[in-house]
Amino acid sequence: MSYYTVEGIIRRGLPVLTVTCVMGIIVGQILNTRENSLLSMPAILILIPSLVKIGGDTGSMLGARLSSAFHMGLGDRIYRNPVVHNSVIAASIVGLVSSVSVSILVFIASMLMGFGMPFITLLEISVIAVVIELSVVYSATVGIAFVSHRFGMDPDDTVIPLIASLGDLVGVMGIFTALHLLHIL
Repeated sequence: MSYYTVEGIIRRGLPVLTVTCVMGIIVGQILNTRENSLLSMPAILILIPSLVKIGGDTGSMLGARLSSAFHMGLGDRIYRNPVVHNSVIAASIVGLVSSVSVSILVFIASMLMGFGMPFITLLEISVIAVVIELSVVYSATVGIAFVSHRFGMDPDDTVIPLIASLGDLVGVMGIFTALHLLHIL
C-alpha cells in the first residue's frame, strides 16, 4: 500500500490543519483585543502582515530543507549537523534582511500616505519582533521536523503548516512585545 493515498494524506493532515485553524483564531483574537490601539498607529497596521510572514515563511523554508535532508538520509542527529546548522544560518540571514527591508518599505509607504512614523522606531520594532519570532519559530521548526521524522511522520505534512501558523502567532506576540518594550503601546 502506498504511503501517499488520499485516505492517508487526510488522516495525517486533518489533525495538523485543525491545530493551525485554532492557532489562526487565537491570532485574530489577539489582534482584536488591541484593535483600538492599532487603529491609532496606521504604520504599525502596514507593518504587521509583513513581519508576521517573515517568521512563518523563513521557518517553512527551513522546514522544507530539513525535510529534504531527512528524505535523503542526511538528518540523523540534531547537534553538529551541518544541514541544520547551515540552514538555520541562511534562514536567519534572510529573515533579518527581510525585517530591515520591510522597515524601509513601510516607512516609505507611511510617509507617502501621510501618517509616517520615525524610521528608527519602525526599524527597532521590526528587529525586536523578528529576533523573537525567528528564535521561537526556528527552534520549533527543528524540533517538529526531528520529532516528526523520529515517529515516522513525513515532516512535509507537519512542519510547514504548523510553522506557518506558529509564525503568525509568535509574530503578533513579538510585535506587541516590541511595542511594549519601546513604550509605544
